[in-house]
Amino acid sequence: MPNISIKDVPEQWALALRQRAARNHRSLQGELMSLIERAVGEPPDGLSGSITPTQQGATASAGQVVGFDRLGHPITRRGTKTIEQIAAEHRLRFPHPIAGGPLAVDIIREDRDSR
Repeated sequence: MPNISIKDVPEQWALALRQRAARNHRSLQGELMSLIERAVGEPPDGLSGSITPTQQGATASAGQVVGFDRLGHPITRRGTKTIEQIAAEHRLRFPHPIAGGPLAVDIIREDRDSR
């Protein structure tokens, strides 16, 4: 594979790229590859041309490919519920709080006092 080098990158840009890589749990090299893949707009080698990520900002349905990781594996959306919907379902299933069990504070105190 060919190498690409960019010289005289402003320090502010380099710092922003390093921070972005850290937020995405990637190395700087991995973050740059991700940005280049998105800019080129082609799926990585070995993937069918029929699999394309959704456009950024578009709503994805369950099972739809929304992007590719740094190794070229497709990233799919797994669920379609919001956190509010999930919380409402749990409140319906469990309308009353669990009573009678030990409190976390009591467990911690007991553990601390046993030392």
